Amino acid sequence: VTENRSNLEDLHLYATPREQRFRRFASLEFEGQLYMTPYDFIQAVTNDEPKRAKKWRSLSKQELNQILMETPPVWKGSSKLFRNLNEKGVISYTEYLFLLCILTKPHAGFRIAFNMFDTDGNEMVDKKEFLVLQEIFRKKNEKRERKGDEEKRAMLRLQLYGYHTSTNSVLKTEGEDLVPRSYWDTLRRSTSQALFSDLAERADDISSSLSDTTLLVHFFGKKGKAELNFEDFYRFMDNLQTEVLEIEFLSYSNGMNTISEEDFAHILLRYTNVENTSSYLENMRCRIPEEKGITFDEFRSFFQFLNNLEDFAIAMQMYNFASRSIGQDEFKRAVYVATGVKLSPHLVNTVFKIFDVDRDDQLSYKEFIGIMKDRLNRGFR
Repeated sequence: VTENRSNLEDLHLYATPREQRFRRFASLEFEGQLYMTPYDFIQAVTNDEPKRAKKWRSLSKQELNQILMETPPVWKGSSKLFRNLNEKGVISYTEYLFLLCILTKPHAGFRIAFNMFDTDGNEMVDKKEFLVLQEIFRKKNEKRERKGDEEKRAMLRLQLYGYHTSTNSVLKTEGEDLVPRSYWDTLRRSTSQALFSDLAERADDISSSLSDTTLLVHFFGKKGKAELNFEDFYRFMDNLQTEVLEIEFLSYSNGMNTISEEDFAHILLRYTNVENTSSYLENMRCRIPEEKGITFDEFRSFFQFLNNLEDFAIAMQMYNFASRSIGQDEFKRAVYVATGVKLSPHLVNTVFKIFDVDRDDQLSYKEFIGIMKDRLNRGFR
């Protein structure tokens, strides 16, 4: 089924940037709701545009059931889960937002995330507790909706959530709209028992009307009765982070054990608001004439550090307040103290050669933090 072009563009006018991206990469439709395949999700976080023409293929109930029957249980997860599933999986818009959250969070945050889902404190998360996530993100999204034709916005909600939604928001508190918050912040701020009990009642209502997804079956089994423990939850989050990094690394390594310093710079500068990327690359070429290469372990350690960027930014601000720039030794020490991640001397030197535009072998807060915040959130900060 090929979406009518004018209707597609028309609804796009009422969508937020994240909604637009989901709609652009999603390839499946079931009973009016759009879904990504695991392949679509990987494409959405590693490419600027979809590799194929815009089509939404309608799934039959039988096809969906077959896909879910073949979904492996959580204890069979791996860092190749999404690649192995490929087109045989369905991911809803809410789950897309959840997976994006995972990609930008430090390992220390995994326990916080698990405890937020575990509303009864029994060290296990059940399907009903997990579905509260759907309501929290939906309520968050209602505040971000663009004004306009209510009928068009209702169509958009149906596409993204699979059911019509009211505009009453139980998340709304006085003054909250003054500060734009991330989905992670919203989730973190929405954990009071009173709020969760309210949303849990709503989750009961919607769970009966919503179709199961690959993630729900993976976590809670084909009958939805299994419970998720922290070890399996942690492993899933860690595997997803690793899988996306492996895909990005392999796309440049051409089967080798390393990528070039220039390729590393290309990956870092993607999805940022840097306009003159050529000057950064030229700067690095001149200052690292002999290519040594970046290993996957170095590559992964840098992105683990980026997921702890907020803690590192505090250390960097202390230098900034003291009107001091930061050298390589101070940088490496600040990374380790703030995040617990050890970066290799070669990796730190490469980062400096990329971002030290004025070539004083010092890294300023302004030169580095702002750009990396954009990169961490893949252009959707």
